Amino acid sequence: MSDLIAETDALFKNLSEDAPKPVNSFMNFVKTAKTKGVLDSKVKSLICVSLAVAQQCTWCIAVHVKNAVNDGASKEEILDAAMMAVVMGGGPKMMYFKVLYDELDKYFE
Repeated sequence: MSDLIAETDALFKNLSEDAPKPVNSFMNFVKTAKTKGVLDSKVKSLICVSLAVAQQCTWCIAVHVKNAVNDGASKEEILDAAMMAVVMGGGPKMMYFKVLYDELDKYFE
């Protein structure tokens, strides 16, 4: 398991114990938003990868790459989705491809 994933799991465990009401509300919202609707779960996961890169959130990139892989996204699809963050945000967003590649290497050869 990715160290970033383990750190995220530990963070949410602590937050669930220390602030259960807002954390549970947030997690319920996330679950509802990610439910298949007009867009399927893979497309929603790819959007989350792009947004994670756009927000330059290292832990978010790890979580959403894992989710995208679990939803059946290929390495190429993940990279293509992440490139949209660069379209909107330029070079600083591209620098987070280092994190993206580190995470992709855990799932793809």
